[in-house]
Amino acid sequence: MLPRYLTVKQFGEHEITIQKSRFIAHVARAESEQEAQEFIQTIKKKHWNATHNCSAYLIGEHDQIQKANDDGEPSGTAGVPILEVLKKRNLKDTVVVVTRYFGGIKLGAGGLIRAYGKATSEVLDATGIVERRLVQVMQVKIDYTWLGKIEKELRSSEYKMKDIHYLDIVNIEVFVDGSKTHSFTEWMIELTNGQCTIQAGETLYLEEDFVRN
Repeated sequence: MLPRYLTVKQFGEHEITIQKSRFIAHVARAESEQEAQEFIQTIKKKHWNATHNCSAYLIGEHDQIQKANDDGEPSGTAGVPILEVLKKRNLKDTVVVVTRYFGGIKLGAGGLIRAYGKATSEVLDATGIVERRLVQVMQVKIDYTWLGKIEKELRSSEYKMKDIHYLDIVNIEVFVDGSKTHSFTEWMIELTNGQCTIQAGETLYLEEDFVRN
């Protein structure tokens, strides 16, 4: 599992008009080729009367699955430009379909490449990108006398609390990067003078909004 990667936030749709042609870009997350194909077919069914429904997707930790489809546009002028934008943004598990309703003015190969690339870039900007970071849920069990101190220290630290369970003793769940579990454990032991029990819980991806510099 990758320690971190970028993907699209959710389903999104964005439309632009170029030389009277409508370009409606649709984007979604897809973690398998089947999911990507189902999304493409859904958009094709919705826009069955469109001139073209061009698509591309990148799937897998190492982009093992890459597909681009021009759907009737001149070869290399639609699907590939869409795919190139996904690659340039370093996105994974993402599928894009750009629907075109022809407006009567031919754009030429260069114009088409720019149009499909622009539609893809803008739908990604409009929808938003997230960074998925692999974390371990660390469970810290302490006596109630330590709660105030530990909670205060955690809130001012780099770590993010998942939950606090108030039982016979307090069980605090904290998201910790896999590479930092040892240093986190040592820190907790130091803060509590060794009066804590620490267990590693589930491993999962934590999503946070990603903002390009």
